[in-house]
Amino acid sequence: MTVLHTLSIISPTTALPAGGKQWFTAAELADLKLPGLSSAKRKINELAQAERWALRTDATGMPLCRPHRGRGGGVEYHIAVLPPAASTALVRKGLVGDAAQSAAQGEAANDAPVSQLWSWFDQQTEAVKADARAKLAIIDQVEALEAAGLNRSAAIATVAARSKVGASTIWTYFSAIAGAEPHDRLPRLAPQRKGGGETAEVDAGAWAVFLSDYLRKEGPPTLSSVYRRVQSEYCAPRGIVLPHMKTLKRKLEREVPHPVIISSRYGADALRAVIPAQQRTVADLSAMELVNIDGHKWDVFVRWPDGSIGRPMMVGIQDVYSRKILAWRIGETESAVLTRLAFADLFRDFGIPKACLMDNGRAFASKMITGGAKSRFRFKIKPEEPTGLLTSLGIAIHWALPFRGSSKPIERAWRDLCNSVANRPEFAGAYTGNTVLNKPENYGQKAVDLEEFKRVVALGIEAHNAQLGRNTEMGRGQHSFDQVFEASYATASVGKAKPEHLRMALLASDVVRCDRKDGSIKAYQNIYWSPAMSALAGQRVIVRFDPDDLHSEVHVYSLNNAYLASAPLQERTGFLDVAAAGRRARQEGELRRNTKRQTELLGLMQGEKLAALLASDPKGPMPVSPKVVRPVRARGQMAAALKPVTQEAFTPDAVASPETLTAPERWAAAMDRLNPVAPRPPALRLVDE
Repeated sequence: MTVLHTLSIISPTTALPAGGKQWFTAAELADLKLPGLSSAKRKINELAQAERWALRTDATGMPLCRPHRGRGGGVEYHIAVLPPAASTALVRKGLVGDAAQSAAQGEAANDAPVSQLWSWFDQQTEAVKADARAKLAIIDQVEALEAAGLNRSAAIATVAARSKVGASTIWTYFSAIAGAEPHDRLPRLAPQRKGGGETAEVDAGAWAVFLSDYLRKEGPPTLSSVYRRVQSEYCAPRGIVLPHMKTLKRKLEREVPHPVIISSRYGADALRAVIPAQQRTVADLSAMELVNIDGHKWDVFVRWPDGSIGRPMMVGIQDVYSRKILAWRIGETESAVLTRLAFADLFRDFGIPKACLMDNGRAFASKMITGGAKSRFRFKIKPEEPTGLLTSLGIAIHWALPFRGSSKPIERAWRDLCNSVANRPEFAGAYTGNTVLNKPENYGQKAVDLEEFKRVVALGIEAHNAQLGRNTEMGRGQHSFDQVFEASYATASVGKAKPEHLRMALLASDVVRCDRKDGSIKAYQNIYWSPAMSALAGQRVIVRFDPDDLHSEVHVYSLNNAYLASAPLQERTGFLDVAAAGRRARQEGELRRNTKRQTELLGLMQGEKLAALLASDPKGPMPVSPKVVRPVRARGQMAAALKPVTQEAFTPDAVASPETLTAPERWAAAMDRLNPVAPRPPALRLVDE
């Protein structure tokens, strides 16, 4: 009666017809004080979370957790998710019907409780499973003796003496598997230790300090150091008792998700590692369909032609399908010039690719390379900017995420070249090491000449492409990058480069304004001009030139990329160079003759005829009057100056008695009378003449 009264208080609308109650909330289970369950609602919720009650289903796939429709909301759980001891107690108390009882005891045709037992068993530790297997081995020994003719009591006694396990303990093993099928005995024999102690209470302030210290971006090395700091510097002065460190560790693992710990301590990059790496396939690509370009700074000291020493930068282009390095250029810095020259080599040797994968570095996202691309996200896109090399050739551009090396396959090639080329014997003494902490003992002893460095790098890249047994998707552990590329290149549709394409790749471009008088172009301390440039005076144009040969002519295009003219370099001449002066005179004479002929073709009217057509009588100025009149008001000293000044203002009688005031004082008093708003300067002194 007491139990029924308690249940009616918890759920007044719940009746107990045939079939009984099968769904219970955590609060109801706590008030029933069932064996195997805590009497605290919070502990039951923690158990439900740990054992994933909300995710369990029965044999038909129906969930064993549903929203609670009564007061307070929340969720309620089916009896099938409860521990066997708790469900049995509910049956004995008469709170559930026959259907729920059979489900709890596993005697019905529906085997949902058995599947749940096995699901629970799979989640247990190896120690729990080993314990269950040891018990099952003892039961098998007893049944073997029974099959030999002994009764169960004698068989249990024999096995107990042999295995050093008490006979009463073995009898409990048989009680646990009563009514179970032989293949379902193992999970029933596993110990179900629930723990009966109260959860240690952690001070809210201490827990907040502990979490804030442990989840800092600096990432303290160990949890124990944080625990000792919180205990000695926060809890001890306040008289707070801090539970054991393992208790805090379990609370941390239970309440703080693992991704939150990783993100807080190690940052967003480490958080990405929580998700498995994306697997991308190149099976749907072919050779030269997609190339990858990137820069790499070599760990070798090189001597440049001017005698300076530095680490060279290489811009390389790789075929994504085969992973073969197709073209490369070496320079002092990663620049758009190196990128343009590398693409020129690619166009000349292999053709024009369909698409290119690159990052948004200045060398690749510059206007010279990708100008006009709608997807470019570096620099501001202007309507008049020149069309870049890739954009002009219709090469699709794909941008890799910044600081995401895994999205560019060529990064793996750079690592291989560091291991196979950068530390070759030819570079002994010039190798710098791959990090500042990994410098060799002979660091900085010499520098390699640039031409020698290029020769060794070329040999290394050839060996890199020709190495057999590449374990890539297309190499399959057998072929080299060269073999994969050649097999696909033979049947691929690749655009061949024409001389115009090579010229476009080899010529840089820039937007300049022609001189407003003569139309010449002043760039790089040089002047470029031709007679056709006179018509472009003051206009903005695109100039294409070879930065490696600034003494050659430049080609002028309009902003919409239409060819206009070519302009040779105007070389400097000697001050007394007669031949140069003659050439200049001939240019001026030809210019005058051409201009005169063009003027005559216009048929301009002479001054008298033009004046007769435009003559008319003057009408005089039209009177106008302002529509808005702004009043002008004088203030301060200007207002006093505009007031009529009478002789009385300057008489001594109007100010004070002349016997009591000196001449400077009489003058000052008169000024105060004229301008009472602005006081006179205190340093005013007048000389009494």
